[in-house]
Amino acid sequence: MDIFKFKSIQTNIAAAIACIILLTGTLLGVMSYQLSAASVRETAQDYTAELIGQVNANLQTYITGMENISQLALSNEDVRSFVATGEGARKVSDYFQSIIVSRKDIASIHVFGYNGKFVSDRIGAELNPNMNVREQPWYVNAQNASGRIVVSSSHVQHLFLDEYGWVVSLSRELWSKDQKEPLGVLLVDLNFSVMNDMLNSIDLSKRGYVFIVDASGNIVYHPQQQLVYSNLKTEMIDDVLRQGSGSFETDEGGQSRIYTVQDTGFGWKIVGVSYTDELIAGERHMQLSFIVAVICCLLVGLLLAFFISRNLSRPIKQLQEHMKKVEKGIFNHRVPLANPKEIASLARSFNLMVVRIEELMNQVVMEQEFKRKSELTALQAQINPHFLYNTLDSIIWMAEGKKSEEVVLMTSALAKLFRASISRGQELVSIRTEIEHVANYLTIQKMRYKDKLDFQIDVDPAIMSCRTLKVLLQPLLENAIYHGIKNKVGIGEITVSGGQSEDHIWFQVSDNGVGMDGETLRAILEPRSSDHESKGVGVVNVHERIQLYFGKGYGLSYESSAATGTTVTVRIARLLPQTDKGEGQAI
Repeated sequence: MDIFKFKSIQTNIAAAIACIILLTGTLLGVMSYQLSAASVRETAQDYTAELIGQVNANLQTYITGMENISQLALSNEDVRSFVATGEGARKVSDYFQSIIVSRKDIASIHVFGYNGKFVSDRIGAELNPNMNVREQPWYVNAQNASGRIVVSSSHVQHLFLDEYGWVVSLSRELWSKDQKEPLGVLLVDLNFSVMNDMLNSIDLSKRGYVFIVDASGNIVYHPQQQLVYSNLKTEMIDDVLRQGSGSFETDEGGQSRIYTVQDTGFGWKIVGVSYTDELIAGERHMQLSFIVAVICCLLVGLLLAFFISRNLSRPIKQLQEHMKKVEKGIFNHRVPLANPKEIASLARSFNLMVVRIEELMNQVVMEQEFKRKSELTALQAQINPHFLYNTLDSIIWMAEGKKSEEVVLMTSALAKLFRASISRGQELVSIRTEIEHVANYLTIQKMRYKDKLDFQIDVDPAIMSCRTLKVLLQPLLENAIYHGIKNKVGIGEITVSGGQSEDHIWFQVSDNGVGMDGETLRAILEPRSSDHESKGVGVVNVHERIQLYFGKGYGLSYESSAATGTTVTVRIARLLPQTDKGEGQAI
């Protein structure tokens, strides 16, 4: 099955080249787009991971500073003495204040002894009576950690009356110098606003953000923390906890997000969130760029395809034009050979073919002319023996009747007839010659039938010099005599008339014989009909001769009815006389 069914070869070539360019451009565009889109996603994830790494480094520094502070507190003798004896609270409070002065990120420092003693950087601070310190998560976790540092999630600290600040708590259990006895818990509260300022400066596109969760899944930091706590915004906390350092993407349609997770060394997970639609916006920009590039390539390809196909198809069109001329019968044109090698070879073969066709056509014309002449000769040969048989039959009849003079006259007339029919081998004779031939024939037949036959000849003198086929009317007269008048009771009459119309000459042979029925009339001109062979041999031959020479529009037509007679009309083309002066000398 043809893929391209355009009528023009140029259009087919251009369409094929355009399709190749379009498919190639589309394939390269899709591949480039996929690679670029993957590269954009990978770059975005790498960028997010790098930012999170920076956040992790800052938090590590931050937490390390807190650990150092806790270590300083643990190694301070005044702190240990206070926890052990409950004395020196003032010195410890002053010490804590000196630390806070140098660290703006620390909200407060507290020590809670297991002996019930309490000291803080705030002199005279009063604890919230509605709060049980020993039940606070930072306190319980510090006891369970056995001296290791515990970092809490962000929370509202309500140790003191009328103070409810957001902090991140670092707690640690204090032990005796010999590490045999726990003495209390050290609490360092960090200002959450410092962490918030640090993390809010992270730029993850327009909607991206960073949040932190602890090992239990509690939110340490989130830029929209109030929405999270009120369940107006949700995060994939469970997936984050299952994920090590790495990335995963949610399946939320247009709100899909890419989570980039990194573990810290103290139980927190730092998570960077990027929205895929923001990445896709960049991908769409690339997609549009690729589409524009493909369209430009296609337009350039179409121009190239047009020029290439036109150059390729021009010699083929030239060859086609010459073929059309040959179709019209013009064989004297030759295709020029100044073309591409393949087209030149085709043109050379075409030229040879045209020469050969012209030779064959001339040969066919000659053969057809020879065939036509042979057929005319064969038809005439069929007519002449038929007439000779009938005439000799009449002569025999008269000889049997001892009518020697009439035999001589009829034989002489017969000789004249044959001299006229020969006509020096010509196919056409003048109508005058043909009418003389008819008159001699009817005279012969009247001598045979005596009072049984009479005839009249009425032909327009204006057509006497025109030409017609020789021995044209004689077979019609034979049929009129033998099949119309011979079996008639009384005198039979035959009338031969002729004239002309605008474009043809006509003859009519009428008799008042027995006529024909409808079936015989319909079959009279059928070639070699077995039922009417004796009646129609000469008639059919005359009809075929006329059509063979003049064409299918000419020939014989019959009108007849039983007991009234028959009229046959001969229609031939109007042929002007030749200038040959010896045409009528055969008689």
